[in-house]
Amino acid sequence: MSTMKLTYDSRYNIAYLRLHAKTVEVETVRVNDAIHVDVAPDGTVYGIELLNANEQLWAEDEGGLVVVNEALGERRTLALGQRP
Repeated sequence: MSTMKLTYDSRYNIAYLRLHAKTVEVETVRVNDAIHVDVAPDGTVYGIELLNANEQLWAEDEGGLVVVNEALGERRTLALGQRP
């Protein structure tokens, strides 16, 4: 079973959302200057890297990761950094 994991490095202002542990070689696809996606040859997305993470997060969620459990109606916000 794979566990999703979000890591954040404040030194470099980079967040990485790992969807699957890398068990195969992946290709990093540059979506734009701030988003890179790791994709396996079969199309499986292994992870998403956010460069300038603070700027991207502050734009809508004021610098936090919002975790929503829609089935239970629960919402939690985890602070990731300071306003850029």
